[in-house]
Amino acid sequence: MGDLLLVRHGETEWSRSGQHTSWTDLPLTDLGERQAKQLAPFFSGRRFCLVLASPLRRAVHTAELAGIAGAVVESDLHEWDYGAYEGITTVEIHRTRPTWNLWTDGVPPGADGHPGESPEEVGRRADRVLSRVDAALADCGGDAVLVAHGHFLRVLTARRLGLPSGQGRLFQLATGTYSRLSTEHGWPVIAEWNVRP
Repeated sequence: MGDLLLVRHGETEWSRSGQHTSWTDLPLTDLGERQAKQLAPFFSGRRFCLVLASPLRRAVHTAELAGIAGAVVESDLHEWDYGAYEGITTVEIHRTRPTWNLWTDGVPPGADGHPGESPEEVGRRADRVLSRVDAALADCGGDAVLVAHGHFLRVLTARRLGLPSGQGRLFQLATGTYSRLSTEHGWPVIAEWNVRP
């Protein structure tokens, strides 16, 4: 069975400032574009049986700049819906909710059809993606690539390892990085994590 390669998109203005960014469709910064281009060596010469990207342009553009061809947009790869906390930093949230923690509390509903998500809701999306990945890896003899977002990929990693969604808090993931989930003796493992060229 092949490996599952994870790519967090390059830097945006809000990832640099620490603002929660889910549906706000920001472009990459100049640094974010450089980060994406520097990822290309990780994908050179690999055979892919599945390449999926979040529908947001920061993910799609990262895939393009990293030379990851043929990415199919998958809505389940969307970042955690931050609801009322979209565009707000954790420091700002702690002014009114000093004990708030994304990984245990989720977020309150926001405006315009953004209800926010709990860790478990994000985990259900991750499980659907992993089912699709497993089906592809079982048939092709290559690797699968997911280009998405920090918090979502952290939840997905927890679920891949058999952990509850909230345990994604254990896996720090910077912008413009590559990670590889593999298997050892039939068990899922982290083979590489949060790597930059």
